[in-house]
Amino acid sequence: MEKKLVLCDTNIIIEFYKGNGKIVEKLQKIGVENIVISSVTAAELIFGALNKTELKTIMADIAQLKLFHLNELISEQFLLLMQKYSLSHKLDIPDALIAATAHVNDLELYTLNVKHFKYIHKLKLFQ
Repeated sequence: MEKKLVLCDTNIIIEFYKGNGKIVEKLQKIGVENIVISSVTAAELIFGALNKTELKTIMADIAQLKLFHLNELISEQFLLLMQKYSLSHKLDIPDALIAATAHVNDLELYTLNVKHFKYIHKLKLFQ
């Protein structure tokens, strides 16, 4: 049985870097070959680098993962999500872009911020 790709939210990768045992174990079960990130997550990780050494590590790690880039379909879905949820649920731009990436590519989203995403219709959250 082939494993499905899982889109990891930025907070999952940050917890991995912090050495969070539960997250590390779950990511190992998913398998590095099945872990994908959005270019938005890559940008957030780069932005969060504290120095050149950390940035170099982040860039090397990003290079090992499958990266989903923004495209026209994701942009269209992103705008629909913003229109639908920005006022009612305060959906922010990075979360909306990540959710749109998951939705368009039919991926489960692995996040620690379930409350930021659970109300989005047809978005599959990784359990």
